[in-house]
Amino acid sequence: MKNIFLIILSLFLVTSCEKEIDLDLEDQSGSIVIEGNITDQAGPYYVKITKSVAFTQTNEYPAIENAKVILTDNTGQTETLLYVGNGMYQTSTFAGQSGRTYTLKIQAEGKEYSAQSTMPQAVPFDGLDQDSFAIGGETSYTLLPVFTDPPSLGNRYLFNFTVNNKPKKYFSEFADNVNNGMPNQRPIILPNDDGDEPDDVKVVIGDTIHVEMNCIDDNVYTFYSALLQLMGGGAGGGVTPANPPSNISNGALGYFSAHTVSKRSIVIQ
Repeated sequence: MKNIFLIILSLFLVTSCEKEIDLDLEDQSGSIVIEGNITDQAGPYYVKITKSVAFTQTNEYPAIENAKVILTDNTGQTETLLYVGNGMYQTSTFAGQSGRTYTLKIQAEGKEYSAQSTMPQAVPFDGLDQDSFAIGGETSYTLLPVFTDPPSLGNRYLFNFTVNNKPKKYFSEFADNVNNGMPNQRPIILPNDDGDEPDDVKVVIGDTIHVEMNCIDDNVYTFYSALLQLMGGGAGGGVTPANPPSNISNGALGYFSAHTVSKRSIVIQ
């Protein structure tokens, strides 16, 4: 399938730009693709419902327009989302909050789909430290997200960043399996690609890097970890064609994520 979905997805389906990710995936053209996010920031929140396309088709993802989309949480909050076009369904009064478990239920084209995601407690994002290294006379830069992992094991993080507000987004997923309860020691390596592609980026002095930190649950971490491995060619450089493991039932592709949002920016010096 020529890109099951737009991942850049839709971390934030409305306010952020999207980057197509071409993955070597099983050909499931015509499968439903669900991309849903709820955060601890003020809404509205969005669920996008489309259909996947085959390798040989153009990157046009047919919208599903007549779905029934219901969002609830474990405190009794519930809302039926309003269709606003292009496969997008929008909340109006629903509020996201850390510690709550959210359930998404969808009826579309005679089938039912459901997913759950628990929003973790936010971990303070204290800042960004810059460093650099040289390879072959070229300088590359890294950023160290400054935060301290909580004492309890099992925290999961997703970082995404842009360079100078350009549309291309970059992602890294972190887990606390090694440094549980300690200050973060894992840097983000900034792009150093000045090739011929239009979206190639080489970070240089004076560039502004906008970084977003998300605290995510374990199922969403598994999804992104698999997706990023596929994007990078997988361990050892090879990938067996497969779809990232979705937390949505009934064979749907995509994901449903309840996560926190913290943002920091830095100018490379």
